[in-house]
Parts: sequence; C-alpha cells; structure tokens
Amino acid sequence: MKFRCTEVVFAAICIFYLTGANWLQFRGSDYRSVSDDSNLPAHWDTTTNVAWKGQLPGRGLSSPIVVSDRVIVTSSSGVRQDRLHVVCFDSKTGEQLWHRQFWATGRTLSHPTSANAAPTPVSDGQRVIAFYSSNDVICLDLEGNLLWYRGLAHDYPKAGNDIGMSSSPVLIEGGVVFQVQNQGDSFAVALDRLTGESLWRVPLDPIASWSTPTVDHDPKSGKQTVFLQSGNGLCAYDANNGNLRWKYEIGCDGISSPAAVAGRLYLASGGMTLLDVAAITTQPQVVWNESKLNPGAASVIVDDSRLYIVNRTGVVSCANADTGKLLWKMRMEGSFWSTPVVAGDRLYAFNDTGVGQVVQLGAEEGTLISSNDLAEPIQASPAVSDSAIYVRSDQHLWKISSAPQAE
Repeated sequence: MKFRCTEVVFAAICIFYLTGANWLQFRGSDYRSVSDDSNLPAHWDTTTNVAWKGQLPGRGLSSPIVVSDRVIVTSSSGVRQDRLHVVCFDSKTGEQLWHRQFWATGRTLSHPTSANAAPTPVSDGQRVIAFYSSNDVICLDLEGNLLWYRGLAHDYPKAGNDIGMSSSPVLIEGGVVFQVQNQGDSFAVALDRLTGESLWRVPLDPIASWSTPTVDHDPKSGKQTVFLQSGNGLCAYDANNGNLRWKYEIGCDGISSPAAVAGRLYLASGGMTLLDVAAITTQPQVVWNESKLNPGAASVIVDDSRLYIVNRTGVVSCANADTGKLLWKMRMEGSFWSTPVVAGDRLYAFNDTGVGQVVQLGAEEGTLISSNDLAEPIQASPAVSDSAIYVRSDQHLWKISSAPQAE
C-alpha cells in the first residue's frame, strides 16, 4: 500500500525540524540514545538540580518523550492495570497540562516488576501515539484530544504475554509500527497515523520478545527498512508494504533492541554483532562479532566511533564501533534495566533503585564522577532535551537541570 505524498512530505519535515531539540520516541528520535547536549548537570538529589517533579497516576516502565514544550508519559493503574493514562506536563514549569484516561480492552496482567504501561509512546510532532502491553493504541493531538483508538486485542484476541510486553512503537513514513511478538498470535503491524487503520500486517514466530523495532533509511533509494529482532533471528521488512526483504537466522537477545546507523546494524547476538545491511535486498554481511560485549536489558548505544554497552550488573563496556575491539570496562553501582543516555562526553545511567550515575567517557577509560539517589525505583530510560534530563520513577516524572526554573 502506498502512502499519501502529502503525509510523507509532512512527516519528513516534522522529523527534520524536531529531532534536534526533541526526544520523540524510545531511545530518542534517531534510536541511538545519544544527545549532543553537554550542559546536563553531573550532580543532583531529590531537591538539588531538580527543576520540578510531577506526580504520576499508577505505575509504568515507559520512558517520557519530549515534543516541543511538552513532556508526555504513560501510566497504568487499578488492581488489574486496566486503567490507561496519558499525562502531559509543561516542560518549563512542570504544570500538568492535561491527563487523559481510558479503559484497556486487552490482556492487562504482567509480572509484578512490570506494568501495562511498559512501552514508550511516540510522536511525529503533531500527534502522540501511546501503546500498552494490553495492545491498546491511543492517538491524541498535543492538546490531549482523542484522534483515534485501536484495541488490537479485539482483532487478535490471542495476542498477549502473561508476564507483559514492552516493545515500543516506532515511526515510519505515514505510519507507526508495533512489534506484538508473543507465544500466542504473534505479528507486526503498521497503522496509519491519521486513522489507525492497518497498512500492513506480517506474522512473526510465536515466541516472546520485548525488543523494540529499529528503522533505517537508505539515502540513495529513499526506502525505509524495519528491523525486528527476536530469539529466532533478525527480520528486515519493507516499511512501505511489509514485504519481507530477508531473514537472518541467528540467536538474538529478546529484550534489548538493535541500533541501525547508515546501513550498519548493531545486534545483541553472540555478544555483539555488527551487520552490513546497506544492500536492502540481500542477506546482511557480518562485519564483526565480539563475545566479550554482553549487553543486559539495556540497548546498545552508538556514538560515532564508539559503542557503549551496559549489562544488568552495571558493567559499562566501551568498544570501537568499526572493529568491535574492547577499549575499556568499568563498573557502576546496582543492577540496570533501563538504557542509559550519552550526552556530550558523559554517560547518564539510572539503576533500578533510582540511583543516577554519571560516567566521564574517555578514550582509555571511563570514570564514575557521581552517584545521585532519587530514592524511588526506576526502570525507564531517560530522555534528554534542552539541557535537561527527564526520567520517570514509579511515582513521579522528574526534570533534572542546573538551569533555574522558569516562573
């Protein structure tokens, strides 16, 4: 199915102008968890360098997104986690601008450490699309008005994972892709951003996967490729119609997500593997594999010529992105579920007890320069925008910034 030209052009313009200052989806607008902002604070606690703190309803593992002057986050509440929340805050003042609530239509149960609001929402600059483990999709404008609602469980009632799903949606031209991979009805689907109607749907192997899709754009042909990772391998699909381009059958991690950068894809498989995926119609070529690089739940970070990988016990590994050669290792405090952010020459990581740690990134070593306790559990990845860190705990959305709060 071909997309409307006006929608494609509009989406490209929105992404071009918004990417620099905004954080539009999980791992940021370019899927790499990297910001060029070098003005983030290195020290904070529950009061120091906290510009504001907003109360959140229910729980969630989803990350906040930043769209212009708005910070948007999802939550789920109730004994069965069947109450869905989308909350919007003013990025400068922390004022709650709006709060929308909906009833879930699909399976809401999850592991006690997770929540229905585990996937991170996504925005194209004009609308926000929130997704939940219950396979409910909510599309709102930036004022909180409902544009459309899609309960995928209505169409595919066998889709679900009893311990919860957390794959986040990603933008393609004209649409949004969702990886609904589980032991039941397992599939990926692209929905039209304007209407919520299905653009394409492809079946996936019936195994649990919590990985988020990655999209790569070929500058020569203008074509987009959607990469879906699971324990059974990596699949590449044409973003325009869902046609399978190739499948690379190799054991992959089922939690962390791959990173695609200019025809190269970094994949958690046998440690870490770099694939050359520039030729979109042929099987990928292995550039290198390094078994010493073992990620945990956190996804790999690609920052120019460096890779940064954090395992679940807090070991940070820095490697050469072109060769996979390990350059240095260091250990942080605690255990980690969330993906850190690299901003400037520092890495910002939050462990699952709420301690945010700042690592100075050097050519030959990494140095822990601070540990900063927010005293609340954190499993969500942070967002960075306008010299501030936005991170959600179980109960609050925090803005961490050394700049004074606007009156």
